[in-house]
Amino acid sequence: MNTLIYKRTHRGDPDKSGVFGCRNCMGRIRRWNFDAVIGVGGKSPRPGHEEIANRINWIGISPYKTKAPNPTWEGPLVRFERFVLYDEKGPKLKRLAPNLFKYMFEDKHVRAVMSRSLASEIQEEVTRILGLAKKHKRTRPFLSDIVLTKNKCCGRKRDKSDW
Repeated sequence: MNTLIYKRTHRGDPDKSGVFGCRNCMGRIRRWNFDAVIGVGGKSPRPGHEEIANRINWIGISPYKTKAPNPTWEGPLVRFERFVLYDEKGPKLKRLAPNLFKYMFEDKHVRAVMSRSLASEIQEEVTRILGLAKKHKRTRPFLSDIVLTKNKCCGRKRDKSDW
């Protein structure tokens, strides 16, 4: 399973309903071809979001991409068949996947990486992380149920009337 692993700087995207891109975060990267996503809190998140640092924040498996509601956005909205949102309650990455932690935070300092490009021992850790989401089932939310909110990464406040 080719998995996107990326560092997050704030909570709120994906939202609680499991929509990745609801605040236009990680724009072009959402276009990449992946089978799953693991969001990990970066070392220096935005003020007020420090609790997510170095933790597995969310996991999404089996993506379904739809056109973003705003034509200026750089990528699609992504929903998942299986989704779990941990935010600050997620397990510490270093404890659960020490090789992945070392690769992302110490050796390469990458913001985003695809699992197929990683060594086999790191891919095994990614598979173990994805296993945490196996019990979580998601029903795809309808686009009309999504309300977009203001965030530094997406500009002005948007709501259903903008669609």
